[in-house]
Amino acid sequence: MPALRRHGAAWMEGRLSAAKPVSFWLDDPLAPAPEPAHAGTLRADLAVVGAGFTGLWTALLAKEADPGLDVVILESERVGWAASGRNGGFCAASLTHGEANGRSRFPDSYAQLERLGRENLDAIERFVTAHRVDCGWERTGDLTVATAPWQLAELRGEGEPPAGWLDREALTAEVASPTYLGGIWDKDGCALVNPARLAWGLRAACLDAGVRLFERSPVVSMSRSRRARVAPRDVELRTPGGRVHADRVALATNAFDPFLGRVRARIVPVYDHVLVTEPLSADQLAPIGWRRRQGISDAGNRFHYYRLTEDNRILWGGWDAIYHFGRKVRPEYDQRAATFLTLSRHFHDTFPHLSDVAFTHRWGGAIDTCGRFCAFFGKALGGRVAYAAGYTGLGVGASRFGAQVMVDLLSGRRTERTELEMVRSKPTPFPPEPFAWAVIQATRWSLARADTHGGRRNAWLRLLDRAGLGYDS
Repeated sequence: MPALRRHGAAWMEGRLSAAKPVSFWLDDPLAPAPEPAHAGTLRADLAVVGAGFTGLWTALLAKEADPGLDVVILESERVGWAASGRNGGFCAASLTHGEANGRSRFPDSYAQLERLGRENLDAIERFVTAHRVDCGWERTGDLTVATAPWQLAELRGEGEPPAGWLDREALTAEVASPTYLGGIWDKDGCALVNPARLAWGLRAACLDAGVRLFERSPVVSMSRSRRARVAPRDVELRTPGGRVHADRVALATNAFDPFLGRVRARIVPVYDHVLVTEPLSADQLAPIGWRRRQGISDAGNRFHYYRLTEDNRILWGGWDAIYHFGRKVRPEYDQRAATFLTLSRHFHDTFPHLSDVAFTHRWGGAIDTCGRFCAFFGKALGGRVAYAAGYTGLGVGASRFGAQVMVDLLSGRRTERTELEMVRSKPTPFPPEPFAWAVIQATRWSLARADTHGGRRNAWLRLLDRAGLGYDS
């Protein structure tokens, strides 16, 4: 009998409260010591705001393109401490938050985007190998599983089955769960990775290349320089410790303030939450199988993503996408007991024989989403500032592509990337409060209803579909 039914919700809440309220990935003795905070006034050819994946890749790719470039990174906390260090560690080839989203939004260029995404994933793998980054890289692919008949019908389609199709019997031979009805295995389009260690590997490569990194140095303002002895077209960044004057600036701020109204209007922060179990023994894993260690996600509107870690824990996240009124990002939002309890129930439904397994870590945090569910790009301040924002998830891989786009935009070069519709177009801005709150909550309710009503989309969701807007987890 599942532990929740045997002992009740109070028992599970007690077990969850005993889990560490920190990211499993960041709870690592190998975390590097911080670099000094910024102090004084300095100049740079390129200043990067944010030391998550997008910022680190931007600095490194810029130095590789021009080793003589003077590059500075300003990070408000520690390298990889936010979304880059608390995701599920799925490094996917998709640049568009999945094939369905990409095909619907960029039908004329999707084949090109798919090729560029595969090339981007291959380039990340080459970096990991060349720099000997100890980040648990596993190119195992990912399984998308159907747990309801309507999901099975959508995945299977009509006519010949899609590439990688697994019926229930074949899927059970790979990974066994009483909830699975069938699925698709993309064998090469995703790698699993320890994201914190990947970020630290990028940090080391940046420092080796001569990038100057300042941690615990939040940027509090960005403007054109007004000082007489500074070139009038320079960009000035202010930190609590001083100023940085840069010829070019790359904004890699994710859900945090992007300093530009045109970006701020197009993103909202939503909160995602994750649990991690204690390490599982061979006997505990045997009934599941999972010998080829694929990443897994289910096919609902609200979905779970889960995977094995290097030491055979199960990381289990997703489902809720929580929006807080006013687009606020606050540390107290990272922990949400109701969501953790829901995740634990769903975990036990999926793997009933593991219902007594303890969770050792629980965490959450904000990601930036936009109306098209994948990154958008642009320039500001006369072309001296570039930005990439709105990833909505699957940013571990797509962040390198976003960084390359920013390097291209700041160089002024026309490249295959800068000519993409995905790069030239922008998502529709979100409305101001209280309308944003109302729209998002109505959409979340409608998506939940669709999941329990055979996937049928109500009038509200159909309206959003026609307008090219949306919101999911």
